Amino acid sequence: MIGQVLRGRWRTLVVLAVLGALAGAGSSVILSPGYRTTSSVLLQGPREADELLTQAEVATSSVVLDRAAAGLGDGMSGAELREKVATSVAQGNVITIEATGDTAEQTQRMADQIASEFVKYSTQIIAGSGDAAVQLAQERRETLRQQVTQTNQRISELSAKVNEGKTTVESVQLRTELQGLRSSIESAMSSLNAADTASGLGNMVVLGSAELPSSAAAPTLPQLALGGAALFFLIGLFGHLFTARTDRRLRDEEEIAAAIGGPVLATFDAVELPSDGTTLRAKLLRDDRPWNVPRVDVFADEIDSDVLYRRLVSRLPRRRLIVVAADGDRAGQAAAERLAALAAGWFTVVTVAPARPVVADTDADGVLVVTSLGSRSAWELVGIAEAVADAGLAMVGTVLIRSVRPTRTRPGTPTPSDHEALAGTA
Repeated sequence: MIGQVLRGRWRTLVVLAVLGALAGAGSSVILSPGYRTTSSVLLQGPREADELLTQAEVATSSVVLDRAAAGLGDGMSGAELREKVATSVAQGNVITIEATGDTAEQTQRMADQIASEFVKYSTQIIAGSGDAAVQLAQERRETLRQQVTQTNQRISELSAKVNEGKTTVESVQLRTELQGLRSSIESAMSSLNAADTASGLGNMVVLGSAELPSSAAAPTLPQLALGGAALFFLIGLFGHLFTARTDRRLRDEEEIAAAIGGPVLATFDAVELPSDGTTLRAKLLRDDRPWNVPRVDVFADEIDSDVLYRRLVSRLPRRRLIVVAADGDRAGQAAAERLAALAAGWFTVVTVAPARPVVADTDADGVLVVTSLGSRSAWELVGIAEAVADAGLAMVGTVLIRSVRPTRTRPGTPTPSDHEALAGTA
């Protein structure tokens, strides 16, 4: 079935793909981010997770962005720059600054400028924390140094006592106390080192210049155009398949016979007829004809023959019959006219509206229904059968017409397109 859609509606699908490509290209103005690059700032010393998140917020603060915008000199404000910058926390105490711009050079300059202003501003904040904080840190370090000095003196005294005497219970206790003091001094030294390190928490380093982007970040304009074309193409394809699956018009002979209430007397193949009132769009896309009409590898004159119609007329009893065809079923109406012409006045063609079928009361001996496959739903055929019963006529049977599309043409034979052109000039 997919092959039939591709073969019968390839022009429509191509137009949908082109429209999808145009829609995707248009959406690139909104969806395409342009060029993108990142700059990294290392925060030295031990850092807490909350502190790193705070520093990431500082990198996109109004002060940093306003200073960066002034340094860039591109005419952008800090508020406009905020929409082009995003920060995140990476492993190893690294703040990542991601910048997006219209050109590769502009994006690189933007990332470097923001990283530089961020480091300057954070350093100023730490440096301006006040002398009280610095004095407190110095007093803490001095207290730790005194504790280390006292502990070292006590260790020396205990070591001298232990080495003088013999091994006794007291000497073992002294050795235990000595071991505890050694652990205490190691802890004090660790605290002292941490305090010394804390004095340099304001140290930040920009890890090199941002990389110059070699291409635009995804999704790019070609990617959006290609995605739009594929999306519209698939929508059109599956739309045709969904319509075919939900089509309630009957194409099975047994179902049609059950709905009509009469046997199928014959099934004829007929060349697909051109549509009436073809518009310019239909002429270009050729979507005014059913896409699921089967193709047969024969000539048109090998299908459209009166031999089978004559055989059917000869099998029918020579009595007055009404040949009923539904309005809008061009293949069924054409077949009904041919049967009436071959019956030499015994058949009368009546066209009924499928929505509200009415068959007039006549002195005919029965009704012959002519309908094409896939033209009427079950309820419409049941309505025709009920109209025949209301008229008090007997249902003789049903003649089915199967529209086909021949693939061969003889030289000089007009094609359906030629028929349409002749009809338009007339």
